[in-house]
Amino acid sequence: MTDFLIKTFIRDSEQVHDPAVRERYGVLSGVVGILLNLLLSAGKLCAGVLSASISITADAFNNLSDAGSSVVTLVGFKLAGQKADDGHPFGHGRLEYLTGLLVSLVILLVGLELGKSSIEKILHPEPVSFSVVSVIILAISILVKLWMCLFNRRLGRRIGSAAMAATAADSLSDVAATSAVLAGTLVGRMTGLAIDGWVGALVAVFILRAGWGAAKDTINPLLGQNPDPELVRNIQTTVLSHPQVTGMHDLIIHDYGPGRSMMSFHAEVPIDSDIMEAHDVIDHIERELKDRFGIETSVHMDPIATNDEQVNRVRAQVAALVQVIDPAMTIHDFRMTRGPLHTNLIFDVVVPHKCPLSDGEVAARIEKAVKTLDDHYFVVLQLDRSYVSGH
Repeated sequence: MTDFLIKTFIRDSEQVHDPAVRERYGVLSGVVGILLNLLLSAGKLCAGVLSASISITADAFNNLSDAGSSVVTLVGFKLAGQKADDGHPFGHGRLEYLTGLLVSLVILLVGLELGKSSIEKILHPEPVSFSVVSVIILAISILVKLWMCLFNRRLGRRIGSAAMAATAADSLSDVAATSAVLAGTLVGRMTGLAIDGWVGALVAVFILRAGWGAAKDTINPLLGQNPDPELVRNIQTTVLSHPQVTGMHDLIIHDYGPGRSMMSFHAEVPIDSDIMEAHDVIDHIERELKDRFGIETSVHMDPIATNDEQVNRVRAQVAALVQVIDPAMTIHDFRMTRGPLHTNLIFDVVVPHKCPLSDGEVAARIEKAVKTLDDHYFVVLQLDRSYVSGH
Protein backbone atom coordinates (compact mmCIF):
# COMPACT_ATOMS: atom_id res chain seq x y z
CA MET A 1 0.00 0.00 0.00
CA THR A 2 2.80 2.42 0.91
CA ASP A 3 4.60 1.80 -2.40
CA PHE A 4 1.34 2.31 -4.27
CA LEU A 5 0.70 5.66 -2.57
CA ILE A 6 4.27 6.82 -3.21
CA LYS A 7 4.17 5.89 -6.90
CA THR A 8 0.72 7.40 -7.34
CA PHE A 9 1.11 10.73 -5.55
CA ILE A 10 4.86 11.54 -5.49
CA ARG A 11 6.51 12.52 -8.74
CA ASP A 12 10.28 11.81 -8.93
CA SER A 13 10.01 9.95 -5.60
CA GLU A 14 13.64 8.78 -5.74
CA GLN A 15 15.00 12.35 -5.68
CA VAL A 16 14.73 12.56 -1.88
CA HIS A 17 17.27 15.41 -1.59
CA ASP A 18 15.11 17.67 -3.77
CA PRO A 19 13.11 20.04 -1.50
CA ALA A 20 10.13 19.84 -3.86
CA VAL A 21 10.06 16.03 -3.61
CA ARG A 22 10.42 16.19 0.18
CA GLU A 23 7.43 18.53 0.23
CA ARG A 24 5.36 15.97 -1.70
CA TYR A 25 6.27 13.29 0.85
CA GLY A 26 5.18 15.63 3.63
CA VAL A 27 1.88 16.40 1.91
CA LEU A 28 1.16 12.68 1.44
CA SER A 29 1.93 11.94 5.09
CA GLY A 30 -0.18 14.86 6.27
CA VAL A 31 -3.24 14.10 4.14
CA VAL A 32 -3.24 10.40 5.07
CA GLY A 33 -2.86 11.30 8.74
CA ILE A 34 -5.68 13.85 8.69
CA LEU A 35 -8.19 11.53 6.99
CA LEU A 36 -7.49 8.42 9.05
CA ASN A 37 -7.25 10.20 12.39
CA LEU A 38 -10.53 12.05 11.85
CA LEU A 39 -12.27 8.75 11.05
CA LEU A 40 -10.77 7.04 14.10
CA SER A 41 -11.61 9.98 16.36
CA ALA A 42 -15.24 10.02 15.24
CA GLY A 43 -15.61 6.27 15.76
CA LYS A 44 -14.03 6.27 19.21
CA LEU A 45 -15.97 9.33 20.32
CA CYS A 46 -19.24 7.57 19.53
CA ALA A 47 -18.04 4.44 21.32
CA GLY A 48 -16.87 6.45 24.34
CA VAL A 49 -20.15 8.31 24.67
CA LEU A 50 -22.20 5.11 24.34
CA SER A 51 -20.14 3.26 26.97
CA ALA A 52 -19.43 6.26 29.26
CA SER A 53 -15.74 5.28 29.20
CA ILE A 54 -13.17 7.99 29.99
CA SER A 55 -10.35 5.92 28.48
CA ILE A 56 -12.14 5.45 25.12
CA THR A 57 -13.23 9.09 25.00
CA ALA A 58 -9.71 10.22 25.85
CA ASP A 59 -8.32 7.97 23.12
CA ALA A 60 -10.77 9.65 20.71
CA PHE A 61 -9.43 13.10 21.58
CA ASN A 62 -5.91 11.70 21.24
CA ASN A 63 -6.73 10.80 17.63
CA LEU A 64 -8.27 14.23 17.13
CA SER A 65 -5.02 15.82 18.31
CA ASP A 66 -3.17 13.52 15.90
CA ALA A 67 -5.28 14.94 13.07
CA GLY A 68 -4.25 18.41 14.21
CA SER A 69 -0.63 17.27 14.29
CA SER A 70 -0.97 16.03 10.72
CA VAL A 71 -2.22 19.48 9.73
CA VAL A 72 0.85 21.00 11.38
CA THR A 73 3.09 18.50 9.55
CA LEU A 74 1.42 19.30 6.24
CA VAL A 75 1.80 23.06 6.71
CA GLY A 76 5.36 22.63 7.98
CA PHE A 77 6.48 20.72 4.89
CA LYS A 78 4.85 23.29 2.65
CA LEU A 79 6.67 26.12 4.43
CA ALA A 80 9.97 24.20 4.59
CA GLY A 81 9.82 23.68 0.83
CA GLN A 82 10.01 27.42 0.16
CA LYS A 83 13.08 28.56 -1.75
CA ALA A 84 15.80 30.71 -0.21
CA ASP A 85 15.14 34.44 -0.10
CA ASP A 86 17.00 37.61 0.93
CA GLY A 87 16.16 37.13 4.59
CA HIS A 88 16.82 33.37 4.64
CA PRO A 89 19.74 32.60 2.27
CA PHE A 90 19.90 28.96 3.45
CA GLY A 91 16.22 28.29 2.80
CA HIS A 92 13.47 27.35 5.25
CA GLY A 93 14.34 23.70 5.87
CA ARG A 94 14.55 24.03 9.66
CA LEU A 95 10.81 24.70 9.71
CA GLU A 96 10.48 20.93 9.31
CA TYR A 97 12.22 20.48 12.67
CA LEU A 98 9.95 23.12 14.22
CA THR A 99 6.98 21.22 12.83
CA GLY A 100 8.17 18.05 14.56
CA LEU A 101 8.63 20.01 17.79
CA LEU A 102 5.08 21.39 17.60
CA VAL A 103 3.74 17.88 17.02
CA SER A 104 5.60 16.60 20.06
CA LEU A 105 4.31 19.47 22.21
CA VAL A 106 0.73 18.66 21.16
CA ILE A 107 1.36 15.03 22.12
CA LEU A 108 2.64 16.08 25.56
CA LEU A 109 -0.35 18.37 26.12
CA VAL A 110 -2.78 15.58 25.26
CA GLY A 111 -0.93 13.23 27.61
CA LEU A 112 -1.14 15.71 30.48
CA GLU A 113 -4.84 16.36 29.96
CA LEU A 114 -5.56 12.65 29.71
CA GLY A 115 -3.59 11.99 32.89
CA LYS A 116 -5.59 14.65 34.73
CA SER A 117 -8.94 13.20 33.56
CA SER A 118 -7.84 9.67 34.43
CA ILE A 119 -6.83 10.63 37.97
CA GLU A 120 -10.24 12.23 38.46
CA LYS A 121 -11.88 8.99 37.23
CA ILE A 122 -9.73 6.96 39.65
CA LEU A 123 -10.79 9.16 42.57
CA HIS A 124 -14.44 9.22 41.49
CA PRO A 125 -15.14 5.99 39.53
CA GLU A 126 -18.24 5.68 37.40
CA PRO A 127 -19.80 2.55 35.85
CA VAL A 128 -18.76 1.71 32.28
CA SER A 129 -21.17 0.07 29.83
CA PHE A 130 -19.77 -2.78 27.71
CA SER A 131 -20.35 -2.52 23.96
CA VAL A 132 -19.37 -4.99 21.25
CA VAL A 133 -19.30 -2.09 18.79
CA SER A 134 -16.71 -0.32 20.99
CA VAL A 135 -14.51 -3.43 21.03
CA ILE A 136 -14.66 -3.70 17.23
CA ILE A 137 -13.83 0.01 16.79
CA LEU A 138 -10.86 -0.28 19.14
CA ALA A 139 -9.53 -3.39 17.36
CA ILE A 140 -9.80 -1.69 13.96
CA SER A 141 -8.09 1.39 15.40
CA ILE A 142 -5.12 -0.69 16.57
CA LEU A 143 -4.63 -2.15 13.09
CA VAL A 144 -4.97 1.25 11.38
CA LYS A 145 -2.55 2.93 13.78
CA LEU A 146 -0.01 0.13 13.35
CA TRP A 147 -0.13 0.64 9.58
CA MET A 148 0.22 4.42 10.04
CA CYS A 149 3.30 3.89 12.21
CA LEU A 150 4.95 1.70 9.55
CA PHE A 151 3.84 4.10 6.80
CA ASN A 152 5.33 7.22 8.43
CA ARG A 153 8.43 5.38 9.61
CA ARG A 154 9.15 4.23 6.08
CA LEU A 155 8.57 7.67 4.60
CA GLY A 156 10.61 9.28 7.37
CA ARG A 157 13.59 6.98 6.84
CA ARG A 158 13.39 7.43 3.10
CA ILE A 159 13.77 11.21 3.28
CA GLY A 160 15.45 11.52 6.71
CA SER A 161 12.58 13.44 8.31
CA ALA A 162 12.47 14.11 12.06
CA ALA A 163 8.86 15.29 11.75
CA MET A 164 7.75 11.99 10.21
CA ALA A 165 9.76 10.06 12.78
CA ALA A 166 7.84 11.94 15.49
CA THR A 167 4.55 11.09 13.78
CA ALA A 168 5.52 7.41 13.55
CA ALA A 169 6.44 7.36 17.24
CA ASP A 170 3.10 8.95 18.09
CA SER A 171 1.25 6.29 16.08
CA LEU A 172 3.15 3.53 17.86
CA SER A 173 2.24 5.01 21.25
CA ASP A 174 -1.37 5.10 20.04
CA VAL A 175 -1.17 1.37 19.28
CA ALA A 176 -0.02 0.70 22.84
CA ALA A 177 -2.57 3.12 24.30
CA THR A 178 -5.55 1.75 22.39
CA SER A 179 -4.44 -1.81 23.18
CA ALA A 180 -4.47 -0.88 26.85
CA VAL A 181 -7.96 0.62 26.49
CA LEU A 182 -9.21 -2.52 24.73
CA ALA A 183 -7.66 -4.78 27.36
CA GLY A 184 -9.14 -2.65 30.14
CA THR A 185 -12.59 -2.80 28.53
CA LEU A 186 -12.47 -6.59 28.30
CA VAL A 187 -11.08 -7.03 31.83
CA GLY A 188 -13.72 -4.70 33.23
CA ARG A 189 -16.42 -6.70 31.47
CA MET A 190 -15.16 -10.06 32.75
CA THR A 191 -14.27 -9.06 36.33
CA GLY A 192 -16.49 -6.07 37.05
CA LEU A 193 -13.48 -4.12 38.35
CA ALA A 194 -13.53 -0.30 37.94
CA ILE A 195 -10.19 -0.01 36.14
CA ASP A 196 -11.18 2.51 33.45
CA GLY A 197 -9.37 5.38 35.18
CA TRP A 198 -6.24 3.29 35.71
CA VAL A 199 -6.19 2.29 32.05
CA GLY A 200 -6.60 5.95 31.10
CA ALA A 201 -3.58 6.80 33.28
CA LEU A 202 -1.56 4.08 31.57
CA VAL A 203 -2.52 5.49 28.18
CA ALA A 204 -1.38 8.94 29.37
CA VAL A 205 2.04 7.50 30.28
CA PHE A 206 2.42 5.99 26.79
CA ILE A 207 1.49 9.31 25.19
CA LEU A 208 3.85 11.37 27.40
CA ARG A 209 6.72 8.99 26.73
CA ALA A 210 6.20 9.21 22.97
CA GLY A 211 5.92 13.00 23.13
CA TRP A 212 9.13 13.37 25.11
CA GLY A 213 11.07 11.13 22.73
CA ALA A 214 9.75 12.99 19.69
CA ALA A 215 10.65 16.34 21.28
CA LYS A 216 14.26 15.25 21.83
CA ASP A 217 14.55 14.06 18.22
CA THR A 218 13.51 17.48 16.91
CA ILE A 219 15.30 19.68 19.46
CA ASN A 220 18.72 18.09 18.84
CA PRO A 221 19.08 19.20 15.19
CA LEU A 222 17.77 22.65 16.09
CA LEU A 223 20.43 23.05 18.78
CA GLY A 224 23.15 21.53 16.60
CA GLN A 225 23.95 17.86 17.02
CA ASN A 226 26.95 15.71 16.24
CA PRO A 227 26.87 14.47 12.62
CA ASP A 228 26.22 10.83 11.84
CA PRO A 229 29.53 8.93 12.46
CA GLU A 230 29.00 6.86 9.31
CA LEU A 231 28.60 10.04 7.25
CA VAL A 232 31.83 11.41 8.75
CA ARG A 233 33.70 8.19 7.91
CA ASN A 234 32.40 8.23 4.34
CA ILE A 235 33.44 11.87 3.92
CA GLN A 236 36.94 11.12 5.24
CA THR A 237 37.26 8.08 2.98
CA THR A 238 36.22 10.11 -0.06
CA VAL A 239 38.63 12.96 0.68
CA LEU A 240 41.63 10.78 1.54
CA SER A 241 41.10 8.64 -1.57
CA HIS A 242 42.83 11.46 -3.45
CA PRO A 243 46.61 10.86 -3.18
CA GLN A 244 47.32 14.61 -3.28
CA VAL A 245 45.60 14.99 0.13
CA THR A 246 47.62 13.68 3.07
CA GLY A 247 45.14 14.48 5.84
CA MET A 248 42.06 16.43 6.87
CA HIS A 249 40.82 18.08 10.06
CA ASP A 250 38.37 20.63 11.52
CA LEU A 251 35.36 19.06 9.82
CA ILE A 252 32.21 21.06 10.62
CA ILE A 253 28.74 20.24 9.25
CA HIS A 254 25.97 22.83 9.50
CA ASP A 255 22.40 21.53 9.24
CA TYR A 256 19.90 24.03 7.81
CA GLY A 257 17.19 21.41 7.46
CA PRO A 258 16.95 18.02 5.71
CA GLY A 259 18.68 18.22 2.34
CA ARG A 260 20.13 21.66 3.19
CA SER A 261 23.52 21.10 4.78
CA MET A 262 26.90 22.79 4.43
CA MET A 263 30.31 21.60 5.59
CA SER A 264 33.82 22.89 5.78
CA PHE A 265 37.17 21.32 6.63
CA HIS A 266 40.91 21.73 6.17
CA ALA A 267 42.68 19.47 3.64
CA GLU A 268 46.42 18.96 4.07
CA VAL A 269 48.57 18.91 0.93
CA PRO A 270 52.38 18.65 0.60
CA ILE A 271 54.07 22.04 0.83
CA ASP A 272 56.01 21.39 -2.38
CA SER A 273 52.86 20.62 -4.43
CA ASP A 274 52.10 22.55 -7.58
CA ILE A 275 49.67 25.20 -6.33
CA MET A 276 47.43 25.06 -9.40
CA GLU A 277 47.26 21.27 -9.37
CA ALA A 278 46.43 21.22 -5.64
CA HIS A 279 43.74 23.86 -6.16
CA ASP A 280 42.21 21.82 -8.97
CA VAL A 281 42.12 18.73 -6.72
CA ILE A 282 40.39 20.69 -3.94
CA ASP A 283 37.78 22.00 -6.41
CA HIS A 284 37.17 18.45 -7.60
CA ILE A 285 36.72 17.21 -4.00
CA GLU A 286 34.15 19.95 -3.30
CA ARG A 287 32.10 18.93 -6.35
CA GLU A 288 32.44 15.22 -5.56
CA LEU A 289 31.20 15.67 -1.99
CA LYS A 290 28.26 17.77 -3.20
CA ASP A 291 27.26 15.14 -5.78
CA ARG A 292 27.69 12.17 -3.44
CA PHE A 293 26.28 13.50 -0.17
CA GLY A 294 24.19 16.49 -1.29
CA ILE A 295 26.18 18.82 0.98
CA GLU A 296 27.58 22.19 -0.09
CA THR A 297 31.29 22.06 0.73
CA SER A 298 34.04 24.60 1.36
CA VAL A 299 37.60 23.30 1.74
CA HIS A 300 40.57 25.22 3.16
CA MET A 301 43.92 24.02 1.83
CA ASP A 302 46.73 23.58 4.39
CA PRO A 303 50.29 23.12 3.04
CA ILE A 304 52.41 20.88 5.29
CA ALA A 305 55.97 19.58 5.12
CA THR A 306 56.01 15.90 4.18
CA ASN A 307 59.58 15.35 2.91
CA ASP A 308 61.50 16.79 5.88
CA GLU A 309 62.73 13.81 7.92
CA GLN A 310 63.28 15.79 11.13
CA VAL A 311 59.87 17.49 10.93
CA ASN A 312 58.16 14.12 10.39
CA ARG A 313 60.04 12.57 13.33
CA VAL A 314 59.29 15.41 15.76
CA ARG A 315 55.66 15.57 14.60
CA ALA A 316 55.22 11.86 15.41
CA GLN A 317 56.85 12.36 18.82
CA VAL A 318 54.64 15.31 19.70
CA ALA A 319 51.51 13.46 18.52
CA ALA A 320 52.40 10.53 20.79
CA LEU A 321 52.97 12.85 23.79
CA VAL A 322 49.63 14.58 23.19
CA GLN A 323 47.79 11.25 23.13
CA VAL A 324 49.27 10.36 26.52
CA ILE A 325 47.30 13.34 27.89
CA ASP A 326 44.12 12.16 26.13
CA PRO A 327 44.02 9.26 23.61
CA ALA A 328 41.41 11.10 21.51
CA MET A 329 43.56 14.23 21.18
CA THR A 330 45.19 14.90 17.78
CA ILE A 331 47.49 17.49 16.22
CA HIS A 332 47.63 19.08 12.79
CA ASP A 333 49.26 21.94 10.85
CA PHE A 334 52.64 21.01 12.39
CA ARG A 335 55.57 23.29 11.49
CA MET A 336 59.10 23.87 12.77
CA THR A 337 61.00 27.16 12.58
CA ARG A 338 64.62 26.77 13.61
CA GLY A 339 66.59 29.57 15.25
CA PRO A 340 70.05 29.96 16.83
CA LEU A 341 68.76 29.72 20.44
CA HIS A 342 65.52 27.74 20.19
CA THR A 343 63.18 26.01 17.73
CA ASN A 344 59.51 26.90 17.52
CA LEU A 345 57.09 23.99 17.23
CA ILE A 346 53.88 25.44 15.80
CA PHE A 347 50.80 23.24 15.66
CA ASP A 348 47.08 22.97 16.42
CA VAL A 349 45.63 20.52 18.93
CA VAL A 350 42.10 19.10 18.59
CA VAL A 351 40.71 18.55 22.10
CA PRO A 352 37.62 16.31 22.50
CA HIS A 353 34.66 17.90 24.28
CA LYS A 354 34.75 15.17 26.91
CA CYS A 355 38.27 16.11 28.01
CA PRO A 356 37.96 17.28 31.65
CA LEU A 357 41.01 19.56 31.44
CA SER A 358 40.71 23.29 30.79
CA ASP A 359 42.46 24.81 27.78
CA GLY A 360 45.11 26.25 30.08
CA GLU A 361 45.78 22.87 31.70
CA VAL A 362 46.01 21.17 28.30
CA ALA A 363 48.49 23.78 27.01
CA ALA A 364 50.64 23.55 30.16
CA ARG A 365 50.84 19.75 30.00
CA ILE A 366 51.73 19.76 26.31
CA GLU A 367 54.46 22.38 26.83
CA LYS A 368 55.91 20.40 29.73
CA ALA A 369 55.84 17.15 27.74
CA VAL A 370 57.51 18.70 24.67
CA LYS A 371 60.35 20.04 26.85
CA THR A 372 61.26 16.42 27.63
CA LEU A 373 62.16 15.98 23.95
CA ASP A 374 64.47 18.96 23.82
CA ASP A 375 64.75 21.87 26.25
CA HIS A 376 65.30 24.21 23.29
CA TYR A 377 61.85 23.51 21.86
CA PHE A 378 59.36 26.36 22.27
CA VAL A 379 55.69 25.46 21.78
CA VAL A 380 53.30 27.74 19.89
CA LEU A 381 49.93 26.00 19.83
CA GLN A 382 46.28 26.63 19.03
CA LEU A 383 43.63 24.64 20.87
CA ASP A 384 40.48 23.61 18.99
CA ARG A 385 37.50 21.83 20.54
CA SER A 386 36.42 18.95 18.29
CA TYR A 387 33.13 19.39 16.43
CA VAL A 388 32.95 15.68 15.56
CA SER A 389 32.74 12.90 18.16
CA GLY A 390 35.72 10.59 18.01
CA HIS A 391 37.59 12.91 15.60
